[in-house]
Amino acid sequence: MYRPVIALVGRPNVGKSTLFNRLTQSRDAIVADFSGLTRDRHYGDAVLGQRQFIVIDTGGFEPETDTGILKEMARQTRQAVAESDAIIFVVDIRTGLSGHDQDIARFLRTTQKPVFLAVNKAEGMLDSPLVGEFHELGMGELHPISSAHGQGIRSLTEAVLDALGLPEEPEPEEEFDHDPTKPIRLAVAGRPNVGKSTLINAWLGEERLIAYDMPGTTRDAIHVPFERQGRQFELIDTAGLRRKGKVFEAIEKFSVVKTLQAIADANVVVLLLDATQGVSDQDAHIAGYILESGRAVVLAINKSDAVDDYQRETLQRSIEQRLAFLKFAEQVPISALKRRGLSSVWQAVARAHASATAKLSTPKLTRLILKAVEHQAPKRVGAFRPKLRYAHQGGMNPPIIVVHGNSLDGISDSYKRFLEGRVRDEFKLVGTPLRIEMRSSSNPYLDRSSQGGGAHGARAPRRVGRKA
Repeated sequence: MYRPVIALVGRPNVGKSTLFNRLTQSRDAIVADFSGLTRDRHYGDAVLGQRQFIVIDTGGFEPETDTGILKEMARQTRQAVAESDAIIFVVDIRTGLSGHDQDIARFLRTTQKPVFLAVNKAEGMLDSPLVGEFHELGMGELHPISSAHGQGIRSLTEAVLDALGLPEEPEPEEEFDHDPTKPIRLAVAGRPNVGKSTLINAWLGEERLIAYDMPGTTRDAIHVPFERQGRQFELIDTAGLRRKGKVFEAIEKFSVVKTLQAIADANVVVLLLDATQGVSDQDAHIAGYILESGRAVVLAINKSDAVDDYQRETLQRSIEQRLAFLKFAEQVPISALKRRGLSSVWQAVARAHASATAKLSTPKLTRLILKAVEHQAPKRVGAFRPKLRYAHQGGMNPPIIVVHGNSLDGISDSYKRFLEGRVRDEFKLVGTPLRIEMRSSSNPYLDRSSQGGGAHGARAPRRVGRKA
């Protein structure tokens, strides 16, 4: 499902970052950062009901500046606007309308994109005449909000999503019964200059046109069908390849939006790392988003032929420390330039996809869970010890294991990881996240006991004697 992009724009200190955190629920683990967050773009996922979208936070915008850090901030904001489908223009009711707001409004009118005016910090001031003065900006309907208190956020977001035509109902999810004839959607992700374009060209051939990356369309995910050894694939391009005249030129252009959307659309993601530079912050952020999205993943370590044994050991420690949450992923050393190790990548992709879409037998899962409990029972929580009764598969890509029983709310994350390890070993699952969900049976006596105590919590009278 396509995720629209909404950019937050405004002068400094009007509450853009607070609104960003409110929309994304402060899910920092899936935010792709650049260095210097105060001046660069900041990306995150957001959900309203069943509708999903991407939010871009920007630094304070001064469109007329042409010097120093303010010039860089303005450039970053313009890039965010270019990547977006809609813009939320944030102003501050407490400081009132300023000439700076007027400058930003003039710039936004030139973008030909829908703009929504959010009058922030309006808690307790919805009827204030100060709200009305922002009509002078000529940006249409005003949306009084309070990012700090959450007031008006939902109605603002609904207005934006409705204007973009994002349907209220979600598009159909991938069916639980996997169709093996469908192409495997494969994304190649990584930071700039890591070799994505070289790898894609090595797969498809230098003469093949993969994607047009025209100005203003950097947010679009490009899907390229191809076949390998009788298996259909669909490559989701994030490298940004451009055709100039009759020459095919690979442009290693990093678009955060394109990467996030490609990962969300994929079945399997090849995360390309640079053996000569180790694991960077961007690598870790992309990896975190892959995990959060539940995508199968292969770690392809490019330029492996350019490092010695010491560098290779250092890289391995870096992977173990910074990407510990992807320890289920296979690591494949390659050289995209010399076309070495590419068949191993395909084999790892096939194994990861097979694991992500594997059908797990309910009887086998139940026996496995009960045997795991015999080996190590979960810790007692309060007066009750959790009792695991049976398990079944609840989804694919990623596999979801649903465990039923009593008093399961207190099951710790460490015990879930213990069960996850048992499932992985039993079913030989590699390259895919695995989620364990606990569902406790309801206690039929709970409501009866809570209702029988009366207004003052007195016990129900004890029945004496036996029925004749």
